[in-house]
Amino acid sequence: MEYSILVTFYEKIESTTKRLEMTDLLVTLFKKTPPTIIDKVVYLTQGRLYPEYVGIELGVAEKLALRALSMATGLSLEELEAELKRAGDIGVAAERALSRKKVKSLLDFVSSAQALARKLMVEEVYNTLDKVARATGEGAQDTKISLIASLLRHASPKEAKYLMRTITGRLRLGIADMTILDALAIAFCGGKDARSLVERAYNLSSDLGHVARVVSESGLEGLKYFKITIGRPIRPMLAERLTTAEEILEKLGGKCVAEYKYDGERIQAHKLSSNVILFSRRLENITHHYPDACEIIRNHVKAEEAIVEAECVAIDPDTGEMRPFQELMHRRRKYGIEEAIKEYPVSLFFFDCLYVDGQDLTNQPYPKRREVLMKILEPSERAMPATYRIIDRVDELEGFFEEAISEGCEGLVCKSLAPDSIYQAGARGWLWIKFKRSYQSKLVEPIDVTVVGAFWGKGKRAGKYGALLCAVYDPDADMFKTVCKVGSGFTDEDLEKIPGILQPYVIEHRHPRVDSKMKADVWFTPSVVIEIIGDEITLSPLHTAGLGVLKPDAGLAIRFPRFTGRWRFDKSPEDSTTVKELVEMYKMQLKKIET
Repeated sequence: MEYSILVTFYEKIESTTKRLEMTDLLVTLFKKTPPTIIDKVVYLTQGRLYPEYVGIELGVAEKLALRALSMATGLSLEELEAELKRAGDIGVAAERALSRKKVKSLLDFVSSAQALARKLMVEEVYNTLDKVARATGEGAQDTKISLIASLLRHASPKEAKYLMRTITGRLRLGIADMTILDALAIAFCGGKDARSLVERAYNLSSDLGHVARVVSESGLEGLKYFKITIGRPIRPMLAERLTTAEEILEKLGGKCVAEYKYDGERIQAHKLSSNVILFSRRLENITHHYPDACEIIRNHVKAEEAIVEAECVAIDPDTGEMRPFQELMHRRRKYGIEEAIKEYPVSLFFFDCLYVDGQDLTNQPYPKRREVLMKILEPSERAMPATYRIIDRVDELEGFFEEAISEGCEGLVCKSLAPDSIYQAGARGWLWIKFKRSYQSKLVEPIDVTVVGAFWGKGKRAGKYGALLCAVYDPDADMFKTVCKVGSGFTDEDLEKIPGILQPYVIEHRHPRVDSKMKADVWFTPSVVIEIIGDEITLSPLHTAGLGVLKPDAGLAIRFPRFTGRWRFDKSPEDSTTVKELVEMYKMQLKKIET
C-alpha cells in the first residue's frame, strides 16, 4: 500500500472537524487497507508505532529532524530553521523544503529523480520509523538522521509534511480511539451495532491495531476468540460520583461494599511466574519506577498467573503513616530509583482481581472477584487488601467515611454487590461510586480538568502564559467542554515550566474535540490534566460545560479557580471530571445554600 494513499486521507481528515465525516473517511481507508498491514495503518494514524502501553516512542527532537531534512534536501540547517520559524509547523516547513530541494549536479538530479520514481510504501515507512525508535547507544543520533533522510529522499512534499509530523509527535489528526472503533465496526462487522463487541476487545487488550487486524481478517467471528493476555493491560473500570451517603445507598440498592479510597497511584499488576509488569491507570508501563512494588507482588500474590489492581501509596518509613500523592510522584523518575525507594517507600492496597491462572474474572460479580483476591493474596505490612466494610445504613456509611478520612484517605469507593456487578473495563458506571472528603466542603471540591488552550500574560507574565483555558469531559459527545480560565495558584517555577510541558501539544486551531466559545491565544490537543479548586460553581454564558442543561444558553463555570499544585500526569484527558459530575456538584451546592 502506497504511503501517498494514507497521506491523502490525512489531508481530508485534517480538513474537517465533524466526527461523522472523520468516521466515514476512516471506514473508506480501512476498507482499502490490506489486512496484513492494517494494524500499522491504525498505529500511524494515531501518531505512534505501537500501543501506548508498549512504551516505544520515536523520540525525535525537532532539531534532529531538521538535520535529517537538511541531509535529504541539500538545504542548510539555518535555511530550514528560518523556514520553520516562518511556517510555525515542521510538517509545512518540510513540505516547502522538499518543493525547493537543491540539486548540486547532474548526477544528483538523476539520483533525485530515481528516488522519487520509487513510491514510498506504508510498510517501508513503518519499518524505518521502527528502526529509528529502537536506535540506541553510541551513534544512535546519526543512525536516526540517516534513516529519516532515506525516507525523505523518496517522499513527495506532501508525504514529507506528514512524515515529519509523525516523527516529531505532532501528527494530531483529532481522531479519538472511539472514532476508530466506530469505523472498524462499520467497515468489518456489519455496522455500528457491533461497536460494543469491538470495544470490549479493545478494553481487554488496549491495542487498537491488534483489534483492527483481527476484525479485518475475521470480522465479528474473530472477536469471540479475544482473551485477556498477561502483558496487555485491561482498560480500567472507572467510578461515578455522588455527594451524599443517602444517594449512594439508594443508587446501589440499599447495600454496598465501601472501600477506602487511598491517596496514591492506581496500578494494574500483571504477574507471570516471577515476572511482574506494572501499568498506570493511563496504561503506561511504570514497572521501572516501582521495583519494590514488583517485589511485593512477586512475594505476596500466590498465583502463577494473575492480573490484580492495587493502590500504590507512599508511606513514612519511620511511622508507617501514608504520605500524600504528590510525594509518591517523586518516584516517577528515570534515574536515582534506589535512592527514591529509600526516601519514598510504598505499600500496596489490593482492591480487585481480574484474571487468575487462565480464568477471566471480568464477567464475574464483584463479591466473587474479591473472594478470589483474598485467596491469592498473602497479606503483610506492605501488601494488604483495601480496608472495606459491607454497609446498608446511611449513618454507618457516613461513620466509615469519617474513619477513612482520619486514616489519611481521600474518602471511599462504594461498590455494588449485585449479581451484575461485573468489571466494566474501559467504562465509567454506577457499579462503583466515589464518596470523597472534599464533597463535604462548602467550597467546590478539587476537580480534574484538561488544558485545551492558553492566553498570553501581561505585566510580570508578559511573554509567558498568563492563564490556561481548561475543560471537563463529556463522554456522551466525546468532547472537552470549557469550564474556566485558570491563572492563580501557579508558582514562579510552575510558570517557567508550563510552556515546556504544553509545547508538544500546541496546534494551530481549536482541536475538533474541544467545544469552546472563547478564543484562546494558543490551542492544545487535549492531553495534560491538572487539579484545580475554586469558590463555587456558577452559571455562565461564556463556557460550554453543561450548556443548556440547567438553563438555556448557560453553561457551568468555576468561580475564582486556582491550581492546587497537582499535575495529574497519571490521568488521561478522558479521566477528567465529567460534565455530569459537574452538574451534580452544582445541584449539591444549591441544596447546601437552601438548607
